[in-house]
Amino acid sequence: MDINFPLILVTLTFATGFIWLGDRLFFKARREAALGTGETAATGVSETGKEEGDERREPYLVDLSRSFFPVLAIVLVLRSFLVEPFQIPSGSMRPTLEVGDFILVNKFAYGLRLPVLRNEVVDLGDPERGDIMVFRYPKDGETNYIKRVIGLPGDRIRYRNHDLFINGEKVATDFVATLPPFELKHEMLGNVRHDIMVSIRETGRQGNGAWTIPEGEYFVMGDNRDNSNDSRFWGTVPDRLVVGKAFAIWMHWESLFSLPEFNRVGLIE
Repeated sequence: MDINFPLILVTLTFATGFIWLGDRLFFKARREAALGTGETAATGVSETGKEEGDERREPYLVDLSRSFFPVLAIVLVLRSFLVEPFQIPSGSMRPTLEVGDFILVNKFAYGLRLPVLRNEVVDLGDPERGDIMVFRYPKDGETNYIKRVIGLPGDRIRYRNHDLFINGEKVATDFVATLPPFELKHEMLGNVRHDIMVSIRETGRQGNGAWTIPEGEYFVMGDNRDNSNDSRFWGTVPDRLVVGKAFAIWMHWESLFSLPEFNRVGLIE
C-alpha cells in the first residue's frame, strides 16, 4: 500500500500551525491572566499549592506543535517547490540510472505546483526533449515513474527495430560496446547526448509503433529500451501529472544489506 506522504506532510504542517497559532491568539493570554490572579508574590506559589513554573508551562500538545511546526513548514516548502529526493526502484533507466540510486528532482523546472492538489500556480517552463522527467503513472495517477522525454506536443514519433524517428528524422546513435545480452550506444536527442541499452536478441518487447503526441502531453521512454514500461505501451504523459526534472545523483544504496556508496554522485545527463 502506497503512503501519500505529501498529504501527511500537509496535514501535519497545518495541524501543528493551527494549534500553535490558536494558542497564541486565544488561550495563552487567558492562561497567564488566570495565573496572575492566583499567585502569592511572597512565596512564588499559587493558591493551589503548585509552583509558578508548573502553571506557566504550555500544554504538552501546544509545546509539541510549537517545536515541530517550523521544521514541518520548511520541509513542506523545500519538498513541494524546490527539490524532492527519490530512489530508483528498477533498471528501466540503465545505464544512466541504476537500481538503488538516490536522485534529486527539481520541482520548479516545469512550474510551481500546489502540494496534494498538484495545480500549477506559476508557469516557469516546459519539459524539453532529452530531459529525465519524474511524473505520475497515467494509469493510476499516483505511482512515481521516471523516464526520458522523447516526444513533445505535436511531434510524430516512430519506433521500429531499435531505431527511433522524430518527425520523420532518424535519431542518431553511435555504437559503444557489446555487453551481452545488451549493446551500449550513444544517442543524441536535440542537444542531449546520453547512453542507451538495447537487447542483442529479440525480446518480443521492442515497442514498435507510431504515435502523434497530443497538445499538453509528452512521449517518454526508458534508456534501457527493451526493459522499460513506457509510452510505447501505455501512452503519453499529461502535463498535469508532471512532477519535476531529475538533475543529480546524491547517493547509491542498493539494499538494506549493503553499505551506501557515493562513487556515482554527480549531475545526470
